[in-house]
Amino acid sequence: MSRLLFFVVGLLLFVSSPLTLCLSQDGLFLQQVKRSLSDPTHSLSNWNERDATPCNWTGIGCDHVTLRVTSVDLSSFQLAGSFPIFLCRLPSLIFLSLPYNSIGSSLTPNISSCQSLQYLDLAQNLLVGPIPDTLSQIPSLRHLNLSSNNFSGGIPASFGEFRRLETLNLAANLLNGSIPTSLGNISSLKELLLALNSLSQSPLPSELGNLTNLEVLWLARCDLVGQIPATIGRLTRLINLDLSSNGLTGSIPWSITGMKSIVQIELYGNSLSGVLPSGMSNLTKLLRLDVSMNNFTGTIPDDLCGLPLESLNVNDNRFEGSLSESITRSANLSELKLFNNILSGPLPSQLGKNSPLRILDVSYNGFSGEIPSHLCENGALEDLILMVNSFSGKIPESLGNCQSLSRVRLKHNKLSGTVPERLWGLPHVSLLELEDNSLSGDISTMISGAHNLSQLMISSNLFSGLIPEEIGSLGNLVEFSGSNNRLTGLPGSLVKLSGLTTLDLSDNELSGEIPVGIQAWKKLNELNLANNRLYGEIPSEIGGLQVLNYLDLSGNLFSGKIPLELQNLKLNLLNLSNNRLTGSLPPFYANENYRSSFVGNPGLCGDLPDLCPRIGGRKGRADFWVLGLIFGLAAVVLVVGVVWFYWKYQTFMKNKKGIAMSKWRSFHKLSFSAIEILDCLREDSVIGSGASGKVYKVVLSNGDVAAVKKLCGGTKKVDGTVDSEKDEFKAEVETLGRIRHKNIVRLWCCYDTGDCKLLVYEYMPNGSLGDVLRGSKGGLLDWPTRYNIALDAAEGLSYLHHDCVPPIVHRDVKSNNILLDGEFRARVADFGVAKAVATVSKGEEAMSVIAGSCGYIAPEYAYTLNVNEKSDIYSFGVVILELVTGRLPTDPEFGERDLVKWVCTTLDQKGVDYVIDGNLDSKYKKEIGKVLDIGLMCTAILPISRPPMRKVVKLLQEVVAEKKTKTAKKDGMFSPYYYEEASEQGGKEEIAADEKEMEREISA
Repeated sequence: MSRLLFFVVGLLLFVSSPLTLCLSQDGLFLQQVKRSLSDPTHSLSNWNERDATPCNWTGIGCDHVTLRVTSVDLSSFQLAGSFPIFLCRLPSLIFLSLPYNSIGSSLTPNISSCQSLQYLDLAQNLLVGPIPDTLSQIPSLRHLNLSSNNFSGGIPASFGEFRRLETLNLAANLLNGSIPTSLGNISSLKELLLALNSLSQSPLPSELGNLTNLEVLWLARCDLVGQIPATIGRLTRLINLDLSSNGLTGSIPWSITGMKSIVQIELYGNSLSGVLPSGMSNLTKLLRLDVSMNNFTGTIPDDLCGLPLESLNVNDNRFEGSLSESITRSANLSELKLFNNILSGPLPSQLGKNSPLRILDVSYNGFSGEIPSHLCENGALEDLILMVNSFSGKIPESLGNCQSLSRVRLKHNKLSGTVPERLWGLPHVSLLELEDNSLSGDISTMISGAHNLSQLMISSNLFSGLIPEEIGSLGNLVEFSGSNNRLTGLPGSLVKLSGLTTLDLSDNELSGEIPVGIQAWKKLNELNLANNRLYGEIPSEIGGLQVLNYLDLSGNLFSGKIPLELQNLKLNLLNLSNNRLTGSLPPFYANENYRSSFVGNPGLCGDLPDLCPRIGGRKGRADFWVLGLIFGLAAVVLVVGVVWFYWKYQTFMKNKKGIAMSKWRSFHKLSFSAIEILDCLREDSVIGSGASGKVYKVVLSNGDVAAVKKLCGGTKKVDGTVDSEKDEFKAEVETLGRIRHKNIVRLWCCYDTGDCKLLVYEYMPNGSLGDVLRGSKGGLLDWPTRYNIALDAAEGLSYLHHDCVPPIVHRDVKSNNILLDGEFRARVADFGVAKAVATVSKGEEAMSVIAGSCGYIAPEYAYTLNVNEKSDIYSFGVVILELVTGRLPTDPEFGERDLVKWVCTTLDQKGVDYVIDGNLDSKYKKEIGKVLDIGLMCTAILPISRPPMRKVVKLLQEVVAEKKTKTAKKDGMFSPYYYEEASEQGGKEEIAADEKEMEREISA
């Protein structure tokens, strides 16, 4: 008995001893996985060796009976390293998900040893090399997602051996070759996503028609060519068909009308032709059809117009004919976009009566007749865009009651009559564009109710009467263009519009004086009051409008002297001609470059010959010619003497300094010489230095201050020449020498000295944004200042991307390349690596070094080595995050993450309060949050998801105005792999505002 008791006690002691608490075999394998990976966020910190099983570890799931590991989900853990092959030693593992990490290197063929896997997701990592063809040897695999990596080579033909695979997602890689015909053998396949690969201009295999269980087919931007095979009609279970942005030709096969389950068809951006097939009424579930940017002809089929559409988008094609009345039978029609076609005839008179029409865009067509009166029958219409057509008659009175309207664009039609009085004052309208019609009547006093109005554009009409005082209550108004009308009176309330950037009231019948108090127009960039009947003196306060770069007061009755304060302005255009001005010219403008700015003022004298009227008869003329001849000869002698002296002096300076000026090119009127610049380049005036040279602060004899960048040295090429600084110099000169914008730093002149090259800029007293954010002046950057900096920089980049021809990509946007003037207004600088889009798109750029700076480089650069406008937008998004957080783009605190990933992680885990810079006043939290959202939009992983800079500017402007961002968004209801292009679709209406930008923006 005692022996039995001793045995039981010993057994209990053994069971309770530490030796029995050893980790299971699955846990030991997972410990090997943990050791093989870098875990900067310590997400795997609870993977503890003292546990008996790993079933309670983060990301681990087990069978509740056997306690064997069945699932590993380490999504978005910031893990780095090679693929952990030890995971394949878990015999019961059926679910493996590692997306949104930094798993790198190639994927070993041994991955086929994961024999139990049913779900494998390695998306959004850094995997390279070919896709292992051994993956098809995993017998039970149902879901395979390798998207958004850097896989190269072809799609393995062995994938046709899958027998249970339902999802195959290889989108956004570097795959080439053709689509294997063997994929048509995977009868179980439901989703096939190969988009965003360059498949070497391969055709669409007809064998894909064998995939009768397929629900999603996403092959956008795959360089597909040839015709759409007729066999595609066999895909009767297909919900989403997206073949957009390829090189497909021919017509849409008639068999497509047999796809009874189809919900959306995306065929835009191809070279398809012919007519839309009849029989589309068979597609009873179709909600979205987009066949834009093709070459279709003919008319819209009547049976298509009877479908229960939610969104019909056939824009940018070559349809001809009239729009059928039967389209009004659509009870769910929400968006109708037909812009940029050759459609004609009237719009259906009942359009909008039986459906909640939200967006109507038929711009850039040949539509005629009257605007239907039922467009806002259901009170949902937000965007009404009918510009560049031949609509006639009056604007319907019913639109004045449409409280939901946000944008009204009716320019370039044949509309007449008065504008409905209530339309002037709709509370949510942000853009009212009525230009180039024959509209008449007054601007209604009800405009005071348009609290959200930011752009009022009514030029080239027959509007008359006084501009109402109530216009001064529009605190969000940014642009007022009312030129070429019959308006009278310039209301004093205009000076209340402190956010105004453009005021163009030229070619009207305005009389009176310029209102007192215009110094409030701190943001005014353009002031055009030409060809009116304004009188009095030109206010000296105009000289205090520091961002003004366009001033035209010509063709009026202004008198008195020209204010000397105008010399403070940095104008691209000045026109004071044809007035009654007297006195002398301001010294800065007393030169030949500004002659045309002052002609037609009989009492105005200066140093310009013929500017003043001649006095006397023939004798006076003879004396004038004699004097002119004498002075001409004297001038020749003087010039020869000066040239000789200058040559001698240059020789002397070359011997003294070792520098000989060979080229001197100016882009603005200069009041200093090359010699003066050279004399000031001393080491005690250096204010910055970089890899390519130094930057000097130069105080000139006239009191002006310049910043001089000295480019010296360079990198030796194969032939022994030194070339890099030459390329940087050339890029900077070619870029800045031809552009003018208030938010782009001004290049005054450049000098090529042989050994060194000099670039002379306007001096920015507050240095770069990066230095200020992280320097002693950081406390001066309150939120309103930071917001203005973001908006200024955005407008500068928008000018480069959208207004330059060809567009310019900066390629090195960062806070250190955003300079601040004395009032902390921002200018984009440093164009040493800038490129025209036309050059980059032609492949002329063979980059051997990274274009951009650490922390600002867009993620796609890792696998495309291609920098475009979307790369600039990503970098600008990082700048926004710097302004919001006050943090560096890279910081040891982030570990292996950068600022973008840190912000995203912190927002998810702790909230917005832990992201916003603690130095910012909490009363701006709402505005800061909105700007933060814009920054995150700009830093989206997929380039296509980033809004164009023109849209970014609009979003930033709407922050202060507390506007609701209303863009045309797709539902995204069909598949998590359907990448929405809200920025592209929502931006199409913006594109229509500028014809030259339309096609480029859609394909951006």
